[in-house]
Amino acid sequence: MNSNAFRMPAAALLATGAVALLTAPPALATGGGPTGREGKAGAVVLRADLDVALLNTVHVPLKTELNEVSAPETAGKTALTVTLDGVEGGNAVSVLRADVANSKATADDRRAEAEANLVNAKVHVPGLPLLSLIEVEKVSSKAVCEAGRNPEASANALGAVTVFGEKVTLSVGGPTKVEVPKVGTVTLELSGTRTTSATAAAAALRLKVSVNPLDLNVAQVDGEIVLAEAHCETPKAPGPDPAAKSDVKPQAVAPAAAGTTAPAVSRANLAETGGGFLTPYAVGGGVLLLGAGAGALVVARRGRAS
Repeated sequence: MNSNAFRMPAAALLATGAVALLTAPPALATGGGPTGREGKAGAVVLRADLDVALLNTVHVPLKTELNEVSAPETAGKTALTVTLDGVEGGNAVSVLRADVANSKATADDRRAEAEANLVNAKVHVPGLPLLSLIEVEKVSSKAVCEAGRNPEASANALGAVTVFGEKVTLSVGGPTKVEVPKVGTVTLELSGTRTTSATAAAAALRLKVSVNPLDLNVAQVDGEIVLAEAHCETPKAPGPDPAAKSDVKPQAVAPAAAGTTAPAVSRANLAETGGGFLTPYAVGGGVLLLGAGAGALVVARRGRAS
């Protein structure tokens, strides 16, 4: 009677313990894996890197950008002026004026994109305040880097282009060189694009400038000007999730009914921990035997006493 009362709860407890052991998630499943890194994108409507030599042999660097942005940003200005010591009487030098001058860059973990646009733009250099270095009707560039796809870049120069007031025809086969006596030389490169497996870049116009205005204390201007530039970098793929590598899968085990034995997998799991399936029964039997032995000892002592 006592053994039956002990055996049934022990069997139920054993089955419940087996279910809890097998359905508990492994430790690796609780941690999240690394996520993908966002892409990169940037754009600028004008970038100037010029060396301005004054008549007194002093060199003044002119490095500036108009509407330079890095994702996620948007900018739109139609005029850019800079001030250079010793140039044009200390007045501001108007480098660019345009009807439209905007740049935009966006990026997330799937796509990075940048673009730049100029409409009816006029570019000036120090020493030539009244004569435009170049005038363009419309130039634009765009770069797109999307995860799982090849990066793309495009650049366009639409409409009329004039250099030092003279209309020029740009060639897609190579640079176009324009020389104006007693003013200088400008070399124009049209629609430059470059792509790799993970990046893209585009520039609508690239100008190599060498002018000698000999006016307003300016002897020589050399350098480079880039119009409508965009670039991007493809987002990196997310890293592996440690939880996905775990081979341990939860298993459902039905509770053992009264009077039946637990599934073999439960016995195996218990054996690995050093306990056997019959351990509860052995413990219960030991308790009963100890109780019986103590009772027999008491009876024997009473018999001797009588």
